[in-house]
Amino acid sequence: MKRKFLDSSLALIRKNNPSISDVKLDEIAYGLEGIYLTMTKTIIIFALALILGIVKEVLLLLVLYNVIRSTAFGLHATKSVYCLISSTTLFVGGVFICEMIQIILPIKIAIAIFCVICLFKYAPADTEKRPIINPKKRKRLKIISTISGIIFTFLIIIFNDHIISNYLLVAMIYSVVMIHPYVYKFFHLSYDNYKKYEVVNNL
Repeated sequence: MKRKFLDSSLALIRKNNPSISDVKLDEIAYGLEGIYLTMTKTIIIFALALILGIVKEVLLLLVLYNVIRSTAFGLHATKSVYCLISSTTLFVGGVFICEMIQIILPIKIAIAIFCVICLFKYAPADTEKRPIINPKKRKRLKIISTISGIIFTFLIIIFNDHIISNYLLVAMIYSVVMIHPYVYKFFHLSYDNYKKYEVVNNL
């Protein structure tokens, strides 16, 4: 199904833009693949959430996670099926974790501060397919990610007596897991991919 979607979409683009280069077409193909995978993954996750009666909760966790993920970036699964399994586990399973866990405020704050430090140190984390080469862009993304982490920390304190505090904390933890170099190493994924381009430019 994915191959058919990509092939038909690219054929239509090439038909309407005969002069388009193969490099540009590859970039479009990468973007279309991302859109397709995101759509199918989202449909499956929310279908399961609907069956379990936790649509609002899954949406809340997904939105909070993507607030940081959108600037901190992080690893991607090497295969779409791995991405689906991990995403379903994180967001559907994460709701039950948020609803059940009871953590005292000092420990929440300690975990949140650790997450902020990791965001400042490791964000943004790129991938081999999408290295963040521009140093100004990396700096900007790092600052935004760190500020987001600080805001989340204050919100965790403010909403400590509300379940949303757990959602904020879990979203932060998920975001840090996705950018941590040890996690990249565990999955045998290349880290700090932009440095390869720095080496080439210095030759």
